Amino acid sequence: MSLSASAENLATEPQGYDGSSNMCLELALEGERLCKAGDCRAGVAFFQAAIQAGTDDLRTLSAIYSQLGNAYFYLGDYGKAMQYHKHDLTLARTMGDKLGEAKASGNLGNTLKVMGRFDEAVVCCKRQLELSRELDDKLSEGRALYNLGNVHHSKGKHIGRVGHKDAGEFSEEVKSCLNQAVTFYEKNLMLMKDLGDVAAQGRACGNLGNTYYLLGDFAQAIKYHEERLSIARQFGDKAAERRAHSNLGNSHIFMGQFEEAAHHYKKTLSLAQELKDRAVEAQACYSLGNTYTLLRDYETAIEYHLRHLLIAQHLMDRVGEGRACWSLGNAHAALGNHEKALHFANQHLEISKELMDTMGEATAKMNIADLKKVLNLPDSPESGDDNKNVTTPPTTKVDGLVNSRIHRLTPDGKQRQGVTLIPKSQSEIAVSPTKNEDEDSFFDLLSRFQSKRMDDQRCALTVSENKENTNVVNLPSKNDGPDDLMDMICGMQSKRMDEQRVALPHLPGLQPSSLHRLQESSRNTIPDDSFLDQLVRCQDSRLEDQRSPLPAAPVVDSESDPPAANAVPKSGATVPDEDFFSLIMRFQSGRMEDQRASIPRLVQRIANGNIPHQYPTNNCNNNIPNMRKKK
Repeated sequence: MSLSASAENLATEPQGYDGSSNMCLELALEGERLCKAGDCRAGVAFFQAAIQAGTDDLRTLSAIYSQLGNAYFYLGDYGKAMQYHKHDLTLARTMGDKLGEAKASGNLGNTLKVMGRFDEAVVCCKRQLELSRELDDKLSEGRALYNLGNVHHSKGKHIGRVGHKDAGEFSEEVKSCLNQAVTFYEKNLMLMKDLGDVAAQGRACGNLGNTYYLLGDFAQAIKYHEERLSIARQFGDKAAERRAHSNLGNSHIFMGQFEEAAHHYKKTLSLAQELKDRAVEAQACYSLGNTYTLLRDYETAIEYHLRHLLIAQHLMDRVGEGRACWSLGNAHAALGNHEKALHFANQHLEISKELMDTMGEATAKMNIADLKKVLNLPDSPESGDDNKNVTTPPTTKVDGLVNSRIHRLTPDGKQRQGVTLIPKSQSEIAVSPTKNEDEDSFFDLLSRFQSKRMDDQRCALTVSENKENTNVVNLPSKNDGPDDLMDMICGMQSKRMDEQRVALPHLPGLQPSSLHRLQESSRNTIPDDSFLDQLVRCQDSRLEDQRSPLPAAPVVDSESDPPAANAVPKSGATVPDEDFFSLIMRFQSGRMEDQRASIPRLVQRIANGNIPHQYPTNNCNNNIPNMRKKK
């Protein structure tokens, strides 16, 4: 987050507060203390009480707005966070405080980012960058560069999730966003090196590693994640160290370096246990189980998948249980334990039905069918067509009349040649062979349906009937001239014009004495061209906000474990975002095809007497696929 104004610093400055201002400041200081202690809900209560007390000091109120916006942000109430950051931004612009405006713009940009309003977030963060460079504030400039990288990074991941692509296989739009993120992150990294801020360097390296991972440049991703790991160890940041090991494991998987991946996942598991994070511990077990599946060490894979299953059951994560059962079924089937594989496949099917996961349900049914063929078991009735029991309700006469009338309004009905049936009564059916009569009946039907709507929209001319135009007292008579008619129209429209006027911003907590000064200063303030350009760009996105969006996944902060584009949407707490579900299916499908016997060709060779004396043995090491994508 951007730097927020500290109300605590204001308390040390000599200012002429009255009683309410002193009470406001004391409440704000207590709210800030509670937020720093981690109790943001109690802190919000004290900040709201400070606003109720009110103050005439604009700097104190700006600090309260900023702290309150940050508190709501961490509580996940992004609507209120945006509201108070907007108050802070308005107040900073009115006071002419460019540094405060830069900080408020950064906070507002971060809030808009997590709300998925990326274009508006870019505008706010660019404004922060412009003001920081204008003030020659390197620290604020670095934060603005970091925020811009975060926005483009999050936007690229958000768009990339729609198509469920693998890392490095995104569209040009996604790659453009990610490349812009790399540019801003690298500028931030260079600036932080000049300032000697090692902790900020670590955050930049972690985000650069995540971005290069999504771009498919896994070698660069490993380079930056190793640098991130070194800085995390330097500061003793166990959580960052854990994230770095997890990210390194993901990158090594796509490089085909499974042993290295297993090493980093084991480090992730150890650190998760040290941090007592059961969900992350389960994720590490899941990743290790899938990695050993790729290494064909199915016994070890089963061990880790069982650990994942137990933690998922303990945390009541049904999605995680389903993933564990699916993985255990595959591992047991690979070892030839078909009875156990069938047991876990049935469990997977049951959980998928409970979660209404159609893809998981279809996968489980196919696995069960294959296993029953191997075990020579009959198929269950559930494996048949699910639509056999679906019955169609009988059609009544009324339904038939309605359906026939609706069908006539469709393109198929319009293109039909011949007679047109128009029901008139239950026993009488008229035949209309001409096109004009059909159109007349249609418009007649339409006019009857629309007549009430048109009447509702008419303007009533009497005061008693028109309750909205209460300020109209005397209506003109037939003898009145056009001037009287214009006066009547002006009277009716005056209320509408007043409703469309722009009111001054409502700043809660600001006392009336300061509000008058604020209004006077706002009259003398002329917005510059950059502000007007920013306003135009912000307004452009309103039209886009009214469009029907595609289903969106929640956006997470960039400096964390990067979610893969092929992650299943309904992932649970114990399933890592980097889900190997579809990855293993693709890699294992090729192996299964390689192991199948071509029966007709072998029978033909035997029939011709061309029987080979020895068959080549398969080398398992040669069958390990190259995980790296061809470019």
